[in-house]
Amino acid sequence: MKCIVGLGNPGKQYEETRHNVGFKVIDELSNRLNIPLDQSKHKGIYGIGNIFGQRVLILKPLTYMNLSGESIRAVLDYYDIEVEDLVVIYDDLDLPVGKIRIRTKGSAGGHNGIKSTIAHLGTQEFNRIRIGIDRPKNGMKVPDYVLGRFLEEEVQEVQESVKKSASACEKWLTTPFLQVMNEFNQ
Repeated sequence: MKCIVGLGNPGKQYEETRHNVGFKVIDELSNRLNIPLDQSKHKGIYGIGNIFGQRVLILKPLTYMNLSGESIRAVLDYYDIEVEDLVVIYDDLDLPVGKIRIRTKGSAGGHNGIKSTIAHLGTQEFNRIRIGIDRPKNGMKVPDYVLGRFLEEEVQEVQESVKKSASACEKWLTTPFLQVMNEFNQ
């Protein structure tokens, strides 16, 4: 089974924030793959489907960002999913808005959701898709920035990066992750 996780914060007040682009990719995949998010266990909401003969689980942890690893670990354990069959999608301050970067490993880079994931998985070696949200300008504090909404002129680029990330996940269902990385990082 493959597991695709989008990081974000639960609740209406966080829906359109920069920190929730991972959730947006899961929503996009839910629609594209016709996998309803109809199960609520393991500190998350998720759905399971069969795509191209491959069982696929898509997950939104509902632990709030800083504890995301709790939900991911619980799902991997319950469904006996290997870490190499996991992709985690999240926002990245170090990439411009609209850019995505795909990697097979790396540090948390200050991202608390990834810190939690690394702590609960016991490794930095897991597949990930980082979606650029850029850095705050004008001295705005990072927490205020990531919990803020995208500017009107950024919305189109964000939608494109969400679609591109979902396409990369779809490709991964039939293609080795390194090949997906090479194709989508160009």
